[in-house]
Amino acid sequence: MRDFLKYIALILRVILGAAFIYASIDKIIHPAEFAKIIHYYRLLPGYLINFWAIVLPWIELAAGLFLVLGLYREGSLSIVTLLLVVFMIAIGINIIRGVNLQCGCFTVSPDAKADAWGTFVRDSWLLAAAIFVYLFDSASTGLDRFRLRNKTQG
Repeated sequence: MRDFLKYIALILRVILGAAFIYASIDKIIHPAEFAKIIHYYRLLPGYLINFWAIVLPWIELAAGLFLVLGLYREGSLSIVTLLLVVFMIAIGINIIRGVNLQCGCFTVSPDAKADAWGTFVRDSWLLAAAIFVYLFDSASTGLDRFRLRNKTQG
């Protein structure tokens, strides 16, 4: 049973990583549009919006790549988990405010439909997947097995 859970965790880790890679691409290509979306959340002071519009997608890309590769799994999983919690808080605050924002998760297109509740539920599932991966993933299913083996031999 433990092996079965380990392979489910591997699949979820790759899906989670791929989701974050995919989510980063449009934001990297269109940072100005992403900055507008961040602005509409009305949670950050103006001087931080452009910084986060540029930096956040690269963090998502790096964490996603590391998750897919199984390299620095704990650190990448911690970053992804923290991002999901922050995203859920930001969406939740705007749901409470009665604001239905286009989240900017996978596209920054102004034509994308806004569905704050759907985004919140999706992020809840991604967070559950991240917790499952944290509990059941193994270093033997990614590149960490080589990194950790070399560390113990040196």
